[in-house]
Amino acid sequence: MRKKGLICFICFQICLTLLVPAAFAEEKKAPTVDLTPNAQSAVLMDADTGTVIAEKNKDTKLPPASITKIMTMLLIMEAVDKGNIKMDEKVGVSEYAASMGGSQIFLKPGEEMTVQDMLKGIAMASGNDASVAMAEKIAGSEENFVQMMNERAQQLGMKNTHFSNCNGLPVANHYTTANDIAIMSRELLKHEGITKFTGAYQDYLRKETPNPFWLVNTNKLVRFYSGADGLKTGYTSEAKFCLSATAKRDNLRVVAVVLGEPNTKTRNAEVTKLFDYAFAQFTNYPLFKSGDSLGNFTVNKGQVSTVPLVAKQNYSILMKKGTPTENIRHELKLDPNLKAPITMGQPIGRIVVYNGDSVLSEYPLESPVDVAKATWWKLFKRTTTQIFTTD
Repeated sequence: MRKKGLICFICFQICLTLLVPAAFAEEKKAPTVDLTPNAQSAVLMDADTGTVIAEKNKDTKLPPASITKIMTMLLIMEAVDKGNIKMDEKVGVSEYAASMGGSQIFLKPGEEMTVQDMLKGIAMASGNDASVAMAEKIAGSEENFVQMMNERAQQLGMKNTHFSNCNGLPVANHYTTANDIAIMSRELLKHEGITKFTGAYQDYLRKETPNPFWLVNTNKLVRFYSGADGLKTGYTSEAKFCLSATAKRDNLRVVAVVLGEPNTKTRNAEVTKLFDYAFAQFTNYPLFKSGDSLGNFTVNKGQVSTVPLVAKQNYSILMKKGTPTENIRHELKLDPNLKAPITMGQPIGRIVVYNGDSVLSEYPLESPVDVAKATWWKLFKRTTTQIFTTD
């Protein structure tokens, strides 16, 4: 009997050894289910690093309603950055664009409005008509624009997304996930000028007319939550109440996505809880700010031998508040054997972040420009110059 008792005691101790660490691991998981009990799906993401802080059914495919317009705005901002369109450029309105129902800014066929005002109408009033007008401006037709949307989604790694229109009106085969929405929201936020539109609470269109059109942001958090400045609300009877929201305090910017909420009050309350959790628990250790110089990289036999490298985004490390930072360091590791031709976007190295000797994170670096191969005459002149200028 004593042997049996001893065996039982040993087995009990082994079970405790196995179960206790698992219990502690469970305690460390972010309490997303408690924070968003009414949402069908939710994600809380650090905008700088893309780290998912908390989630609930993040990869469940659901209709996004007007959150679709985040991708529409992203393609607009990218077209502006490329110089394909300008903010003060006029956009004509087709009969098809003017015929959109739902949320709209009541565009009329033949009316013209600037890209900037169209963006206001999309970001603040969720204008379905403005979205189609911009799609036609950029791609010639909504169909072509939707193809661009799906291609961009694939490039961003949005594996569970398919768009069928540019505004989110109910249509077949139009779906995404909370995680994919957070990814495209994070990408849109790299265009710092977008929060000028998404973060405004009220503005006007057609100011020069006798009857200006009053815009009030459908995202009330930009007025009532400190640091909130976007991004996009959504509602259809199928999708219910949705929101991709962003807020920034100090060095930390987060994106909170909720889908399938029962009403606007609950939607805003649960996003507020996600924000509060993030800002109470986490901080960002900054490495580089967007626009900071990272030095130069060398291109062998290129039309130019060195290329300036500038941070195209904020680089940082997401940390729990109170975590020691004295052993955190980073190194810029550039490929020493880069040879022309180099294409814009080609990998050229990485930023490696360490805590002591342990690697915390790595960020890939890409060439900001094309570098053509130098002609033999260019190389000859460069070589002779080096010979005669060498001590």
